[in-house]
Amino acid sequence: MLTGMNHRVYLEIGPKKVFACSIDWPGWCRIGRTEEAALDTLVDYTPRFRTIAERAGLEFAPGDPAVVERVRGDRTTDFGAISAIPDFDREPVEAPEAARAVALARAAWAVLAEVAAASPEELRKGPRGGGRDRDKMVAHVVEAERAYARKIGVRHKPFKDEAGLTAMRDDIAGALARPAPAFPPGGAGWPVRYAARRIVWHVVDHIWEMEDRRT
Repeated sequence: MLTGMNHRVYLEIGPKKVFACSIDWPGWCRIGRTEEAALDTLVDYTPRFRTIAERAGLEFAPGDPAVVERVRGDRTTDFGAISAIPDFDREPVEAPEAARAVALARAAWAVLAEVAAASPEELRKGPRGGGRDRDKMVAHVVEAERAYARKIGVRHKPFKDEAGLTAMRDDIAGALARPAPAFPPGGAGWPVRYAARRIVWHVVDHIWEMEDRRT
């Protein structure tokens, strides 16, 4: 279960900010103003990501981070979202890795639902007085997923009920679960490995934001 070894990380380096992203644990990404700050923050969030990994039924002992790739980011990076696709993501994805990614996605969705249910509608504002309240944050996550899903061939019209959400997420999980061949540079859509990371990261990022702003 990826224990007892270095924890592989890549850095997405934007003009002003840097993301440190786990390769072995899709969705575990943190941002900082420097490479060192991003890596330190990633490590600081180990206990919080453990909640997601254990909910997925995975043993979580990531080891020390080891940077294996650096990729150029852009203004999206500086805005606070991962956007660059590392070379590693274009390599084939075998069934065990795909199954782990699906388990993490389903765990993140379940934890988000629980955190939202335990949070007030009105959340504490950010340092500049902004930030979505609970229901708008959840709706934002869902709409983002609907857009992300199209990058892996899953298309759903807008929906407003739980059945529609479940159907879309089941289709996303199905797409992520399939072993994937090497993804050619310039290929349409997203490599499955990148899609899993982006989808899980976005859910987890808002779980942590909601937890931090509900008190």
